[in-house]
Amino acid sequence: MNGGMTMYTDIHCHLSFPEFDADRDETIARLKEAGVGIVIDPGTDAVSSRRSIGLAERHDFIYANVGLHPNEVTTPFKAELYDELSALARSEKVVGIGEIGLDYHWPDHDRKLQADAFREMLRMARSLDLPVVIHCRDAWPDMLQILSEERSSNLRGAMHCFSGDLEIARQCIGSGLKISVPGTVTYKKSLLPEVVANLGLDELLSETDAPYLSPVPMRGKRNEPAYVAHTVRAIADLRREPFEEVAETLVSNARALFGLP
Repeated sequence: MNGGMTMYTDIHCHLSFPEFDADRDETIARLKEAGVGIVIDPGTDAVSSRRSIGLAERHDFIYANVGLHPNEVTTPFKAELYDELSALARSEKVVGIGEIGLDYHWPDHDRKLQADAFREMLRMARSLDLPVVIHCRDAWPDMLQILSEERSSNLRGAMHCFSGDLEIARQCIGSGLKISVPGTVTYKKSLLPEVVANLGLDELLSETDAPYLSPVPMRGKRNEPAYVAHTVRAIADLRREPFEEVAETLVSNARALFGLP
């Protein structure tokens, strides 16, 4: 279909999650057939980060992130965990620190524990000179405050699965981050169409967040990397720009941010 050329990138896909255990090889075959040439699989804690690295080591086009998801932060952040994650992040196939951030959606969240862990992970990225991949849900004021306070000359990365409005997007870009667009850009109630239409194309990335958030027309099914093509099509349509140019630029943006060959 694509003659081996990379047409799409999925900068955030949980291909190492159990949801793909039954048909991971088939899923990988489908994404390659669809023209997805770069996949980045993020960790959410030490165990899953190891799994992400293992998957990446088996496939030359898959890369890993090492991270601590805010929903995994239930105890004070310990030096031993920092050391473990930092050691994992030095693996050859690791291209970023993520998935990290803040999530105030669930009733039992602890804002202080999450903020402390998020700051530690931002500092780890700074010390290792790696980009960050950030999760933010129902926590924008605190997110922007922490990003401002932890700002450094080498802070760069992606605001994954972006859910904010245009003004928040511009503040994230001002902090050194690109806006990563998932399949929710195709949903009727999404704020993303305005964001995508009004930012520079150089500020955008494409992702699936598979197995979650399948784009229209795949909504209701388990998401997978091959479906990123629908998101890229939506971005091109919203911007009224040629599809091939948009797809090519999104690939270039991902390569540059994550230092990919």
